[in-house]
Amino acid sequence: LFVGNLPWSARSEDLRQLFGRIGEVKSARVVSDRETARSRGFGFVEMNAVDAETAVVELDGSDFMGRSIRVS
Repeated sequence: LFVGNLPWSARSEDLRQLFGRIGEVKSARVVSDRETARSRGFGFVEMNAVDAETAVVELDGSDFMGRSIRVS
């Protein structure tokens, strides 16, 4: 799953916890800038297909740490 519009302070563990409420998270990663190590505002979460579909429906457009996130 692609997760966009993340707050700059979001960490991979934050994504793992958020998506873990839906189902088992195989991996979660916030992409960061190689030079500054600052979050680039998006990340990826890997889940099984059924949980991923549920996550898109439940979390797309939801508030996460003060931002409306995009999940696809």
